[in-house]
Amino acid sequence: MGLNINALVGDIEQAIDNVTLVCQNPYGSIASRGVFRHENPLASSTSLLLVQLSIITLVSQLINLCFKPLGQSTLVSQMFGGVIFGPSLLGHKKQISNTIFPIKSANVFETIATFGLMFFLFSTGVKLNAGRTIRPERRAVSIALSMFFFTLALPLCLAMTMRKYVAMDETLRSALPTITTSQVISSSPVVGCLLTELRLMNTDLGRLALSVTMFSDVIGIIMVGMAMAILGNKTKTALVPVLEIITALAFVLSIIYLFRPAILWMLNRIEEGKSVKESYTITIFLFVLVCGFLSELISQHYLLGPLVLGYVVPAGPPLGSALVMKLEILATGLFYPTYLANSGLRTNIFRVNPRSTWIMGVLVLFSALVKVGAVMLPATYFDVPTHDAFVLGIILNAKGITELVMYNIWKQGKILTDQEFALSVFSVIVMTAIVTPLIKFLYDPSKKYAALKRSTIQHLKRESELRILACIHNQDSVPTLINVLEVTNATEANPVAVIGLVLTELVGQTNPILVAHQPRDNFDNNTAMSCHIVKALRQYEQHSQGRASLQAFTSISQYITMHDDVCRVAMEKRANLVILPFHKQWAVDGNIGTVNRALQSMNMNVLEMAPCSVGILVDRGLLGGSVSVLTNQYTFHVAVIFIGGADDAEALAYGARMARHPSVDLTVARFLLFGDENSKDRKRESDLVEEYRLANADNERFVVVEEVVRDGARLSAVIKSMVDCFDLMLVGMHHQDSPLLSGLGEWSECPELGIIGDMLASPDFQCSLSVLVLQQQRIGGKPVNRNQAVDREPLIHEAPPEETLRGSWTITVSENGRK
Repeated sequence: MGLNINALVGDIEQAIDNVTLVCQNPYGSIASRGVFRHENPLASSTSLLLVQLSIITLVSQLINLCFKPLGQSTLVSQMFGGVIFGPSLLGHKKQISNTIFPIKSANVFETIATFGLMFFLFSTGVKLNAGRTIRPERRAVSIALSMFFFTLALPLCLAMTMRKYVAMDETLRSALPTITTSQVISSSPVVGCLLTELRLMNTDLGRLALSVTMFSDVIGIIMVGMAMAILGNKTKTALVPVLEIITALAFVLSIIYLFRPAILWMLNRIEEGKSVKESYTITIFLFVLVCGFLSELISQHYLLGPLVLGYVVPAGPPLGSALVMKLEILATGLFYPTYLANSGLRTNIFRVNPRSTWIMGVLVLFSALVKVGAVMLPATYFDVPTHDAFVLGIILNAKGITELVMYNIWKQGKILTDQEFALSVFSVIVMTAIVTPLIKFLYDPSKKYAALKRSTIQHLKRESELRILACIHNQDSVPTLINVLEVTNATEANPVAVIGLVLTELVGQTNPILVAHQPRDNFDNNTAMSCHIVKALRQYEQHSQGRASLQAFTSISQYITMHDDVCRVAMEKRANLVILPFHKQWAVDGNIGTVNRALQSMNMNVLEMAPCSVGILVDRGLLGGSVSVLTNQYTFHVAVIFIGGADDAEALAYGARMARHPSVDLTVARFLLFGDENSKDRKRESDLVEEYRLANADNERFVVVEEVVRDGARLSAVIKSMVDCFDLMLVGMHHQDSPLLSGLGEWSECPELGIIGDMLASPDFQCSLSVLVLQQQRIGGKPVNRNQAVDREPLIHEAPPEETLRGSWTITVSENGRK
């Protein structure tokens, strides 16, 4: 009687854990010949793998779209992508499981997931700053040690008590202490991914959480190494685990002292400004595979070597960034979710006893509460606010890939049965599902930037220092920015404090960095690009001869969170104005050269959260030859467009300060609506303009031109006729509702500039005019007004003596002629 091998393989039952593949078809093909040759594509391992990856990725993305509005992490959706096809849901039907995820495909699928996880953890190690692991701050060490010992001791006592007095399954009874020890873990890959998703990486709380977890990784790696040595010991002699632990330590040291020097040798041979050689990249990827193999060879988990190797690779450009960019999409976007889905495929909820569910729930909840308390105790001692310490405890309760790897190891080692594994996996999903939206609800980093007093140019008191936070994205914008700083008119009576912040995109590492530059700093690889910019700003400081001061910083961060650094520095340095770079850059021929949408998003976040006034500098200085006010006897022509509103008032205040500079001619172009002479708003704004005119009555270079227009078309035409006459134009971002603006904003491309600012920044304006678009400080989303409780002192501009009232003048022009 013949034996039908295909039928036999198809009839084998899948039991999730104790699966033994009795026989396999030796004639099975890797690739399918296609349906036209009457062959089932799913009969080949390659076609089946492609279908599995496609289905899991598609379903995970769809679940993510549904869960994202609920504030859920992507880990939850990716885990559910596997659970859906596992024995808990669709996989419970044998027809589905045997068709899409048959037993014969398990080894291939898990191998792909294994490679994805290995390179994902290597990439994660590259992105983390190993220096923080080696030299953590004192409070991070204290919090990590407190969290480790309390979360290990107290829940373990509860687990032992429950084993003794609570009736439970024998398998759960034996696994309960092991599961309890897993609650101690707070790993940097998990917390780093969570902070990135929540956009908290740049906050003080995010930096502290990452520092704590990176020190916890040291403890975790030691624990895992010891556990692997003990659990993998099949002999009764105690010498074998000791030898394995010593071998593991020697292996880690060999990565540090053998592999790292080789990687540094490659790094030193990368020419500045050039890409990393493919041979270097391939060699390092080969190191990853070798380290994974050596980890298995010394009886450790295959992930130990790649993770440690990732730590020793220098983060950031040029090498770390290149490696991460090559791995990010494939390893992180496809194969890493495959491992998460594979854990879901192994999860069988039907093996769970209801009594075991509440026992596990009590243990996990108690461990989470103990961890929160263990974190809050030392955190409050180090002056972390109680609310922030509580949120920090919740962040460190995040679960993810580290726990899943450990549970899979324990399942393969028969420490966990199907029931305990399913409970452990669902505990990860439930904790992540609770923690992520809870953090969003409890912690809003923008609240700490809420201003408690006026911080504007208009309301700056006489003889006070004007503090400007100047943000620079590239060297090309430095000349125009320095011109703006120079014409701000720093004097001994009214000095200017410049806080220079160089914005550098974070590539190839997780840890955002805020570097404070000292006068004699040595610039490293991450901050070398800031060198020329900081030197140019220092030249401005020296030229000012004590009337202006400079503090220089570099923010190395992702654009999505860079606004936190901008707002944080503005708050701490009590800035009155933040100047941001425009996201479009002009080429020499007058066309748009580059467009950075991520920078535009950052600008809009700063506008929403900034604790002071904000300006966006549209730099066309390159088109005009970048004439320097510092080194040339050059008259700098500045115009203020005044239509009405708080933002225009801020532009007027800044322009009035510039008008005091001996090289500046200022023209205030005020536009009046025809037939609107008796409105209250117009009278109030006339009083404001008159106040500034009288304060500059002794200045012949302060001119007010009033233009009476009927509609937006005339307004646009007049502004367009002005652009060739000026070097810099100041304009408010938002204006009061006016018929003058109707129809002008319908084709707006850059809403962060407002209607007039967007029009002036349009490529249709062929000119060399630079534009500074100003938004006055917002409190509660509204402009500051004189009736707010933050500052009730009236604004008084000191007018010169009557005998000097000469020079400043006003011209009123209507559409019919001059009056």
